[in-house]
Amino acid sequence: MATITKKELIDRIADGTGHRRVQVKKVVQQFLDEVVNELGKGNRLEFRDFGVFETKLRKARKAQNPKTLEPVAVPEKRTVKFKVGRLMKQKLGEMTGAAIEDEASDIAEETGADEEESDEAGESTSHGAQAGNG
Repeated sequence: MATITKKELIDRIADGTGHRRVQVKKVVQQFLDEVVNELGKGNRLEFRDFGVFETKLRKARKAQNPKTLEPVAVPEKRTVKFKVGRLMKQKLGEMTGAAIEDEASDIAEETGADEEESDEAGESTSHGAQAGNG
C-alpha cells in the first residue's frame, strides 16, 4: 500500500485542473486549516458521501504496562473520529472486493483493546495541528 503525500495530491490536482501549483497549494492548505479549526472548536464536519469527522473525548482509564504489569493511569484525551460515507464505502468496496466497515473497528481487535475502546477504534490519536503538515 502506497503513501500519498499532500504534495503529490497538490501536483495531481494542479495537473488535472490546469491551475498553478501555488494556487492549488493555498486552497488545499486553507481547507486543511479550516478542518483543523472546526474540529478544534468541537464541531462536526460532514462531507456528504465522503464521511464525517468529529472529535470525541476519551475518558481517563487505567491500563497496564505489558512489560512490568504495573498499573498505569491514562489521562482523558480528545481524539478525532472519522466515519466513512456511503459513496466512499461503495467505491472502496468495488475497488477491493471486500466489505468496508463504517469505522475502523478492526484496529481495536488487532491491538487487543477492550469493548469500550472498540467503539472508539476509528479515532486517530494524531493532533489536529499535524493535519496541516505534509
